[in-house]
Amino acid sequence: MAAILSHSVRRYLATTAARNAARVEGPSAVSGGHEGGFKMWRSLSFFVAFPAIALCGVNCYITHEHLDAPEFVKYDHLRLRSKRFPWGDGQKSLFHNPHTNALPDGYEH
Repeated sequence: MAAILSHSVRRYLATTAARNAARVEGPSAVSGGHEGGFKMWRSLSFFVAFPAIALCGVNCYITHEHLDAPEFVKYDHLRLRSKRFPWGDGQKSLFHNPHTNALPDGYEH
């Protein structure tokens, strides 16, 4: 019973795919026409992708230039050090940035 069912399903799928491939008109992956694909992607890369990357870079550069650290307010619940870090002076995290990360007593100057 399983063999008959398997055979009929495979035959149905094969004939359906053949019928659908015969109906395709114009260039497609099934019909073998690949005209213009390379030119389209090259044009999209040069005229869309590269300018978008450049604009994002310019935006990051401009906005990073004008960012200042926020005013330091010493809250009791922030920057708690229950145990020292095992490197350096024990107050700075591994990826410490003196311009954006404050120490418990304030920003480094």
